[in-house]
Amino acid sequence: MSDSTAPETPSTVSGRHLRDLKSRAQHLDPVVKIGKAGLSDGFYAALNLALEQHELVKFKFEDLKDQKKKLVPQIVSRTGSQLIQRVGNVAVVYRRRKVAAVDDAAE
Repeated sequence: MSDSTAPETPSTVSGRHLRDLKSRAQHLDPVVKIGKAGLSDGFYAALNLALEQHELVKFKFEDLKDQKKKLVPQIVSRTGSQLIQRVGNVAVVYRRRKVAAVDDAAE
């Protein structure tokens, strides 16, 4: 039985789709920034909301720049996203939107 608190494992993006996402990411501005508070609950809430709305999200390390190589895998794991690219102090992650299931309770 799986742990209900763990995020779903995302399907791996590769090939043409990965190239398309990297291309789209070049035109994005960072929507979430990691500041002095670090990887706070507020950061994760903002990142999860941005992933739900946009699927492809760019975030920036304002602080903790020396720890970014260790922090990015933690962020990806906790949000159930996939790292698309990390360049300098900026990273781009992707998480496919959940398709709304038909609500059987509406009967």
